[in-house]
Amino acid sequence: MPRWLSIAVAGIPGRVGLALVAVALVVATGGPVVAPFRHTALVGPILQGPSAKHVLGTDQLGRDVLSRVLYGGRSVLLLPACAVVLAFALGGVLGLLAGYRGGRIDQLVTRAADILMSVPPLLLVMVLVIPLGTSDVVLIATTGIWFAPRIVRIVRAATASVCTKDYVLAARVRGESTASILWNEVTPNITGTLLAEVALRLNYAIIFITTLNFLGVGVQPPSSDWGLMVSEGRAYLGHRPLISIIPALMIGALAIGVNLLSDQIAAHLARNVQESSRL
Repeated sequence: MPRWLSIAVAGIPGRVGLALVAVALVVATGGPVVAPFRHTALVGPILQGPSAKHVLGTDQLGRDVLSRVLYGGRSVLLLPACAVVLAFALGGVLGLLAGYRGGRIDQLVTRAADILMSVPPLLLVMVLVIPLGTSDVVLIATTGIWFAPRIVRIVRAATASVCTKDYVLAARVRGESTASILWNEVTPNITGTLLAEVALRLNYAIIFITTLNFLGVGVQPPSSDWGLMVSEGRAYLGHRPLISIIPALMIGALAIGVNLLSDQIAAHLARNVQESSRL
């Protein structure tokens, strides 16, 4: 078992979080294979209640709700994951460079991150999503840009604390390149911080993108994205609540699971810091 995974499941909350995330992953990856119908197929009367043929009933267009739930997990997982990768590709690299180099580069990167962090998320959505459309690429780019400056601050602080260590100074004396030092000496020693930040940002990205989908500025119909399903089914909560409740429960389970894992990793890091301070 990878070390980061053993840390994440060291306690009961971590195991519960892993179980919830595993369920969401199974549904997202295997759901389309076992779904009884296509998520866009009109298979029955509209707003039909649960039955043997339609376990969760049908929606306002006569589509099978269970099939749509089984199909809808991919976007909820894939889009936030891609956005977090983009955010770390931008913010992580800049944070490493700023924390290692210091000086003017550090000031420039930090001030740019502060400026971007001051931009309200709604304004960013209006600037990027509304003019460029609501494609998956735009949604990923918007989320990645929104999270990148926050990652810059975390990675920069972690890198600056490591760069004073003897093994980094020794690598500098040996004449190793900046890229080699950052990759071989710095990054392995801030892995715990990076893992905690990845889990935290993934949780925020899931909520952020799902909210955009719910508001209608993310993925568009006939997608079966869980956030979009919640939005489409809210008008029928009085007599067909499963249309919204089931995808909402899936979103909640995934977000809680990722949050529990990130809390477990953060708690482990805090214990390590306390133990190091006692030595």
